[in-house]
Amino acid sequence: MSQVQAILDHVPPALLVIFRIGGIMVFGPLFGSSIIPGRIKVMLAFIIGLAVYPILADSVLTPPPLKLELFSLAPIIAMELLIGMVIGYIASIPLTSMQMGGLMIGQQMGLGFARFFNPAVNDEADVIGQVLFFMGLAAFLIIGGPEMMLIALLNTFEYVPLGGFVPDLSLIDFIVGLLLASFELGIRIAAPVLAIVFMESVVMGFVAKTVPQINILSLGFPLRIISGFALVAIGLTVINDVMMDHINEMLTEMFEWVDSLAHKQGM
Repeated sequence: MSQVQAILDHVPPALLVIFRIGGIMVFGPLFGSSIIPGRIKVMLAFIIGLAVYPILADSVLTPPPLKLELFSLAPIIAMELLIGMVIGYIASIPLTSMQMGGLMIGQQMGLGFARFFNPAVNDEADVIGQVLFFMGLAAFLIIGGPEMMLIALLNTFEYVPLGGFVPDLSLIDFIVGLLLASFELGIRIAAPVLAIVFMESVVMGFVAKTVPQINILSLGFPLRIISGFALVAIGLTVINDVMMDHINEMLTEMFEWVDSLAHKQGM
């Protein structure tokens, strides 16, 4: 009975470890994709959680005395999930920015009707947004983004004990600041094409006034699409540099947020 009781004592903290890791399966790039079935995400969270629990239990994990009861574990589980969700959301912001910039480009180029469902983000996307999204995802994988997410998440066990995370208003301010940075990146990516499309619209307006015999609709839309695609192709190098800088910046913000948890705990 003593061995069985010893095993049962490890069940609540192991579950909390699994749920904290499972938080990145909600918003994290690649892990949070709706292409991956939910049961696979749950299994992956269980495998990673059970793999790291013995190491954490011997080193940094100091689980509080918990009972295997739903009502006592439910609020703690919600906070553990929130930690993983915040880390996954921070890492996913550059990819969302890339798709948002591509969506603005596609809208101004007249590709708004050519949308299709993107299962990677569980939302509609156009051609430009899809291309830029997968460019960002490839860059995220190349620089080791998934590994960095897991490292940042595992570092939280050293700074925040199980059941010890208490969100405050600073977290909301932090998320809002990241959203503003995400919107800024989308505007920076779409700005050159938006400027070209604006100039093309002005030129077509002058042409329509000076040569009314020309069918502006049949001339303007193909010209807008061709010029937009050409500018995107020419600026891929610049877009890649901006994207890589933003991904590195968001990963740095992710680790800084994890370090800030240590200061809140007085460590």
